[in-house]
Amino acid sequence: MDRPPPAPADPTAPTELVVLLGPDGEPSGTAPKSTVHRSTAEGGTPLHFAFSCHVYTPDGRFLLTRRALGKKAFAGVWTNGFCGHPGPGEDPAAAVVRRAPQELGIAVRDVTPLLPDFRYRAADAGGVEENEVCPVFRAVADADPDPVADEVAEWCWVTPADLAAALEAVPRAFSPWLVQQWEQGAFDPA
Repeated sequence: MDRPPPAPADPTAPTELVVLLGPDGEPSGTAPKSTVHRSTAEGGTPLHFAFSCHVYTPDGRFLLTRRALGKKAFAGVWTNGFCGHPGPGEDPAAAVVRRAPQELGIAVRDVTPLLPDFRYRAADAGGVEENEVCPVFRAVADADPDPVADEVAEWCWVTPADLAAALEAVPRAFSPWLVQQWEQGAFDPA
């Protein structure tokens, strides 16, 4: 289904805040999301709280998405279903449920933790950095996504075995966080 072009930013809309973290991983404040992801030349991205979600069909296929070409960091890279940032005081699993329709145009259910202590730091080819404490969740979707174009350029359902083979063969084709999640056992049988 085609979506209309996004509406211009609403200047009266509340600013989306990201939870900043100290070196110990404890909250140390907040910052507007638009100011957090910076290039290494700008001093890098401060450590902050995020989440990553692996979306599956009821029959076990994995949602692989390609980040939109206009994304600030890792544009055009293939990755997991979606990622986001819990708001101040928001439970990460609740943030997964909130964010799925905003990014993928579908609801998710059965949200369960896969890698609750996942943390990574990586810079893309342009130097824009991700620096996150990022619990990884698994969720189930009962429909195909209808993603927002400024978030997702393409998507497909794949078997976990085919994804693991691709991650092993050409890890540079995927986001560094997805590769690290695979290396840390996120696709291992329960």
